[in-house]
Amino acid sequence: MLVYVGFAQPDEWVQWAHAYAHHARRFEQAAGGRVCLTVPFQHFTPALLRRLQPDAIILSGFARSFQDYEVRDFYPVADCIEQAEEIPILALCGSHQLLGFLFNGALRSSPRLYDEPIRARRPGEPILNPDYHPEHYMERGFFELTLHEEDPLFEGCRRPPIVYESHYCEIKTLPEGFRLLASTPECRIQTMRHETRPLIGLQFHPEDYSERFPDGRRILENFLRLP
Repeated sequence: MLVYVGFAQPDEWVQWAHAYAHHARRFEQAAGGRVCLTVPFQHFTPALLRRLQPDAIILSGFARSFQDYEVRDFYPVADCIEQAEEIPILALCGSHQLLGFLFNGALRSSPRLYDEPIRARRPGEPILNPDYHPEHYMERGFFELTLHEEDPLFEGCRRPPIVYESHYCEIKTLPEGFRLLASTPECRIQTMRHETRPLIGLQFHPEDYSERFPDGRRILENFLRLP
């Protein structure tokens, strides 16, 4: 079984339920038909983790800014991440940034977390989402990755891999114990892998692959082959 943890808040769950179902179906296909159970992040606790004993955990992106969440609401998910040392975990976009806060120490020490934008939008650059922080530069669409080392995660992908991005924030400092695997010109920490655990963070959305740009599916398949 796979567990997909959705970070939509209660008032936006109905809005995101269709997207989560679509993503879960893609995870199941990449996993060779294994069932994917979607769980709201508020209910993902160490007790539930022990009951489910999943083969892998995938953490979703965010639809809101970090400052719109109570930090303590992240603690149970953080406990699961810290305790599930042998279970492959893939963190996507906002949850990739959550790994940054967790492993850089801010999650347990800050009364509130705040988005860390890539940079301000420069004059003449397009506004890609007028409803979500339009004053900042945003990566949105399919982008090429610059790989810093060969890794099984990118096996079978084109060179360079092309993946779907939708974010205006990033991890500013690579956490200790992680290797940097891939970047884009504007966002250095696009992919990171823990040195001793099957724990991977992706700033991009592999689940939003397309027929023309299928590298995201290959990345999911490679992750889901982890022991």
